[in-house]
Amino acid sequence: MLFSIAWRNLWRHRTRSLAIIASVALGVWAGAFIVSLYYGMGNERVRIAIEEEVSHLQIHHPKFREDFEAVWNFKLDRLNDALQRTPGVKAWSLRTTAQGMLANAAGSNGVQINGVNPAAEITTRNFDHFIIAGVFFDPEKKNQVLVGKKLANKMKLAPGAKIVLTFLDAEQNIQSGAFRICGIYETSNAPLDERNVYVGQTELNELLGMQGCGTEAAILMHGENEIAGALAFLQKELPDLEVESWRTISPETDLIMSSLDISSFIIIVIIVLALAFGIINTMLMAVLERTREIGMLMSIGMTKIRLFGMVVLETVLLTMIGCPIGFGFAWTLNEWLSKSGIDLSVIAGNLMKDFGYGAIIYPDLPGFKVSQIVLTVFVTALLASVFPAWKALSLNPVEAIKR
Repeated sequence: MLFSIAWRNLWRHRTRSLAIIASVALGVWAGAFIVSLYYGMGNERVRIAIEEEVSHLQIHHPKFREDFEAVWNFKLDRLNDALQRTPGVKAWSLRTTAQGMLANAAGSNGVQINGVNPAAEITTRNFDHFIIAGVFFDPEKKNQVLVGKKLANKMKLAPGAKIVLTFLDAEQNIQSGAFRICGIYETSNAPLDERNVYVGQTELNELLGMQGCGTEAAILMHGENEIAGALAFLQKELPDLEVESWRTISPETDLIMSSLDISSFIIIVIIVLALAFGIINTMLMAVLERTREIGMLMSIGMTKIRLFGMVVLETVLLTMIGCPIGFGFAWTLNEWLSKSGIDLSVIAGNLMKDFGYGAIIYPDLPGFKVSQIVLTVFVTALLASVFPAWKALSLNPVEAIKR
């Protein structure tokens, strides 16, 4: 009976009811879209960190990360043997790194010099796809170097130009080497591009005086679920070395992912608060317009509990209609954008790369967030209906009928 009365009351004023339904649908759609955009940006940052920067796991000497000196190294053969026996490993790259200075006629700039195996860099992070000018390492040539686009622009560097790299060797002596730029690369992290240059590992090891050694191992797994097992295995096999996951190597990325739930919930709360005021205003108007009707119902015996329930039920019904509509639009938009992506370079240019994000974001709406949004909107509708319902209860039946 109460449901029937509440349902009929909704459609006596179609415009008002449709306005509330539209506001609920818009609020749900906005909340779902913003949450999916947040998670899409988080997923993109993690993808870039793993595929272009640190991989899933890294191995160093325990003291290497204190000052990044080449003296803290390990034997390459030992690492190769251990990684071949590690479960879940897809590919790995053993590198030699040194802190130094890049100099040319335009000036000098501090850089991290990475000695790499070109084939290994292709298998772990498709490094050859980042080349935007010149070529990747030519196996027929020696003393080649790859520099980032941001550093190239800053130092006026171009393919074919010569530079001098200066650094400390394993004995803490100053060493220098002349290299020719074979290519300019650009990743999704411009600050890292400015600080890193890449040379052949064999040539760098000769200058450092540490043949057959390396300072860093980057390991790419088949999937995220394989990390824990490989981490435990390598820590057991290499007790004297430090084995860390990407969450430890790139704590800022881990922080972004761990804060997504809180930040997205805050956005949802802000949206539903605005929605609550709209519901309160509209339902209060509906109660005041029906003052004589409510007074009549009270005079013929409708209890306050049933009257309260009628107003609350009307609000809940409108919310239950608006929620599926809003999620229908959100799901449709999310399905389309999750495949085509949102190209932010049209708006922000290369600004996203300054923060380590790709230009194209693919929205992602986790299932648990859908239930969170529905629950939040439902609770908000219930709370928003309390004041209009209380206003209806405060009416005097005799005075209400006279109006």
